[in-house]
Amino acid sequence: MKEGNHSEVTEFILSGLTDCPELQVPLFLVFLLIYGITLVGNGGMILLISTDPRLHTPMYFFLSNLSFCDLSISLIISPHMMMNFLAERKTISYTACAMQMYLSIIFADVECLLLAVMAYDRYVAICNSLLYRVTMSRQLCKELVAGAYAVGVVDSMIYTCCTFRLSFCSSNIINHFFCDVLPLLALSCSDTRINEIVMFASMSCITVSSFVTVLLSYVYIISTILQIHSAKGRHKAFSTCTFHLTSVVLYFGILFFMYLRPTSSYSMDIDKVTSVFYTLLIPMLNPLIYSLRNTDVKDALRKAMNKFLTSS
Repeated sequence: MKEGNHSEVTEFILSGLTDCPELQVPLFLVFLLIYGITLVGNGGMILLISTDPRLHTPMYFFLSNLSFCDLSISLIISPHMMMNFLAERKTISYTACAMQMYLSIIFADVECLLLAVMAYDRYVAICNSLLYRVTMSRQLCKELVAGAYAVGVVDSMIYTCCTFRLSFCSSNIINHFFCDVLPLLALSCSDTRINEIVMFASMSCITVSSFVTVLLSYVYIISTILQIHSAKGRHKAFSTCTFHLTSVVLYFGILFFMYLRPTSSYSMDIDKVTSVFYTLLIPMLNPLIYSLRNTDVKDALRKAMNKFLTSS
């Protein structure tokens, strides 16, 4: 590689989660199990929602798109990560690295925005229940999802272009298990101030605004629930939000821990561990969160299983 000319870089080496040889096969098996559960859980959720008419509501429409995002993030990151556990040279081409970053940012942004949209959906359902069907029309739902994808595509394009305009002249070893923004910025020998400004602007516009939308929605939701006189009514109203609220706490908790902690406490090893949570574990957990105690989903799953067993 010629110093100052990143175009000479043809591939990167991913250091992975650990360089301990004894852990490579056990970790491969663990993440293979996580990957399998993620594929079955999210794929099953999408199939169930698309085939059961009772789940053709705005909430489950957004949930199916959330499952698609989780499925996509797992497909983008997990196969290459697992392959590297067993490979001698853990390489990824320059183009593949850029594509992995581009796609992962798109679906991470869309997931973040979808959680905000789902919070708004729950706000309308509880605080303006009489106007719910009119407000959350099929057309509006499609526009909200399309808007989330449009924002994700534009934001990811800016991120990726800003990152891969940098020079990587001292090393091509990425201290991570996939091509994420921060490890590549740490690897670059260029001035990264523009990238840091772009990252701050993106966090402010997408992550923080989504979190504020969720927060305000739940302030109104909780205020409305507390005004319900019946304890049974309060429990029923709040139970419709518990699944979404659990996903919100997990996702934004990890995200804020990663990007808003002091730079003095930043550690690439901690960053790799937290990345496992939001790129691999949360996509596995989301379908479980939304199905284990969700009566509608369990009934639809039971009906689908009975239909399958009867037909076979």
